[in-house]
Amino acid sequence: MTSPEAQPSLAATLRRLFRVENRRQVIRKGRIERVEDFSRPVAVYLPAGYDEREERRYPVLYMQDGQNLFDAERAYIPGQHWRLREAADAAISERKVLPVIIVGIDHAGTARIDEYTPTKDPRFKGSGRADEYARLLLEQLKPLIDARFRTKPEDTAVGGSSLGGLVSIHLALKHPDVFSRAAILSPSVWWNKRAILGEVDAFSGSRPRIWLDIGGREGKEAVAGARALRDRLTAHGWNDRSLRYYEDRRGDHSERAWARRVRMALEFLFPPA
Repeated sequence: MTSPEAQPSLAATLRRLFRVENRRQVIRKGRIERVEDFSRPVAVYLPAGYDEREERRYPVLYMQDGQNLFDAERAYIPGQHWRLREAADAAISERKVLPVIIVGIDHAGTARIDEYTPTKDPRFKGSGRADEYARLLLEQLKPLIDARFRTKPEDTAVGGSSLGGLVSIHLALKHPDVFSRAAILSPSVWWNKRAILGEVDAFSGSRPRIWLDIGGREGKEAVAGARALRDRLTAHGWNDRSLRYYEDRRGDHSERAWARRVRMALEFLFPPA
């Protein structure tokens, strides 16, 4: 029989357990804010609590192909979007990810290939304009975001998939003083005879923390390219703490596949303190 002296302690323990359980079941929702005064559409995810804790500042993740991230109706295939807000809400609510601001930048439509490629390829007229795109991000968009929202300007990440993944690894390697983390999903390593591997060879500076993945159903060339990028990064000093490589055996080259993996990328890049 439990003694009277033990009952308050037991009751307190049960209350704590129920509070923890209830907290895990409730997913607090962040919100999307649109930036209307920029040269292209930009959507900003603000995590739950942003409006309540006015003293807090947040790391920022800049994501390419903003059309596909938050809005089902604007996705490349309508209805198949990354559900990035839902993934971030769940991971943050479960305390698996630090609260983070996510900025989705729309691509440039027919000029997407041009902006997202670091080097010129004779087969694609106008390609190789990634450094111009970098100036748009670093000189125009990032100062606007840092001024308008409570960011940690020194804690900035970049990410994307396919050619968006290619330009993101290029940005992380070329500007490691700005981008300390990168989410690289299904990158187009094939571009211009795998020129991105040469950028890894030429890299110097603080190594950004990198999530790198590929789908097993994306084709042999895509898988081989991702593995080559992983191996080249490892050869240049990235290790288990700074690089996470993941192969989704059932993953194809689609928004649906990236939606399944984006939470894992967030958890690796922004682990709770």
